[in-house]
Amino acid sequence: MKHYDVVVLGAGVSALAAAALLSRRSWRVLVLGQGRKPARYSFDGLPLARRAFTLLSGASPAFSRVLVELAQSQTFRRRVRNVDPMLQVLMPGRRIEMPPATELFAREVDREFPEVRRVVDELYAELAKTNAAADAVFERDVTWPPGGFWERRETLRAMARLPHFGAHLGGEARPLLAEFPREHPYRTVVDVTARFSSDHAGELSPFAVARLHGAWTRGLSCLDGGEDELTDFFVERVRAHGGEVELGERAEKVLVRSGRVTGIALGDETDKAGVQFVVTDGTATSLLELAQPYEAPRRALASLPVVTPRARRFVVSMLVRDEGLPVALGEESFIVPRPPSLSGAIHLQRTTPRDAPKGTSVLVAETLLESDEPREMDEALETARQRVMNVVGAFLPFFERHLLVADSPHDGLPLWDFRGDARALVDRSVLRRSGGAVEPEAMQAQYEIEPSSLGGLAGEMLRAPLGNAFVVGRSAMPALGQEGELLAAWSVARIITRTDRKKERMRREMWSKVELG
Repeated sequence: MKHYDVVVLGAGVSALAAAALLSRRSWRVLVLGQGRKPARYSFDGLPLARRAFTLLSGASPAFSRVLVELAQSQTFRRRVRNVDPMLQVLMPGRRIEMPPATELFAREVDREFPEVRRVVDELYAELAKTNAAADAVFERDVTWPPGGFWERRETLRAMARLPHFGAHLGGEARPLLAEFPREHPYRTVVDVTARFSSDHAGELSPFAVARLHGAWTRGLSCLDGGEDELTDFFVERVRAHGGEVELGERAEKVLVRSGRVTGIALGDETDKAGVQFVVTDGTATSLLELAQPYEAPRRALASLPVVTPRARRFVVSMLVRDEGLPVALGEESFIVPRPPSLSGAIHLQRTTPRDAPKGTSVLVAETLLESDEPREMDEALETARQRVMNVVGAFLPFFERHLLVADSPHDGLPLWDFRGDARALVDRSVLRRSGGAVEPEAMQAQYEIEPSSLGGLAGEMLRAPLGNAFVVGRSAMPALGQEGELLAAWSVARIITRTDRKKERMRREMWSKVELG
């Protein structure tokens, strides 16, 4: 039976970042994809997407620290390019875009929102101050979210420097948009970017809104290969340092003895591997389900927060001829059909994959479906694809005439092929050969977590109620979205590394060389 120091379950950003860091630190790592499929698939040679992806953590110190330790800062910088404009927001009768150049953005505000020009200037001055302070805090080597007394002490000490975080420390958190008139449409510009960037389904704290909106507006970069390119980058780093990656495999069971993980079982559960630590980008509950029949102590279970999926990301991807799209349509847009309400809002991405036919673009439209009842969610799924396309068509009136194919991996409906005289329905079994799925695929969730911690930023603790098992996924720091995943990944790598004094000493020596270099 093989033995690994760490087995990582999942192939999200947090799981792969943690795996790359631990491999770099000389831990023997195995990554199992747990059924996560690539972001891209195709039909008849035409590219489609099952998820929207934006590199919102590109300017975060959490991502920078990962790149520095992996010695990939310069290499990765050559992979990315700047997005200009950084985003656009489309509302009935209004359109505003945010270019990186300050003077061009000022002209946009003067054109669409001259009545709040001064307030907008003050907002972005405050955002710059808040994000500079947050960068300084997130550069510190502390645990996010903290567990024990000493971890809480050092993390809260660092967080005391954060603007808009006073309520958690006994003061008052200043409302970020208090100076804007009630229901002013510019509130929607801020709120919609934060809403789609977070993994938290409820109301966001002023600091979380500032951090999430700031991720969009202080310089956005992208990878031409999107999420799949980032996945390949981390997989390459894991393997370069001796780790093993099997994205097509899954652990069917986590083996437990005396309350601690001792191994995993793959496939038919006859193929087993011994492990010292398990890291998952799922929830603590999903990890405990893999560990059955083990039952965690009642006290440990009682301390777990209640994690409830309140909203889910529904995605439709469409291949469209470029002549059916406005020339000014950027790579990242938000459509808000009924401001100030975000109900029915859409995050719209325009990409040009290398395998797309010349003169075409892939539109990836993502909306949030909210329902607690499975039957209501099923009913919403039946009409969600058409509703999303209707909204896109209302704001891009010529795109339907130039639409080639449209599909969603979530609703189980046939792919729609518009290349003939009438819409053709393509059975989903045809998609299996090119990376698609026959059965509906699960949508990414936004979580409501009770109780939360760190002033609403954190959800589940990193340490699962199972010895030597950790959670690094979207439920750990849900309010901060992608940056929260990377903070959790770094923290778990830090905790595991500290269990081996020799590896911790090697890490410190490595960082000293980096700093001296």
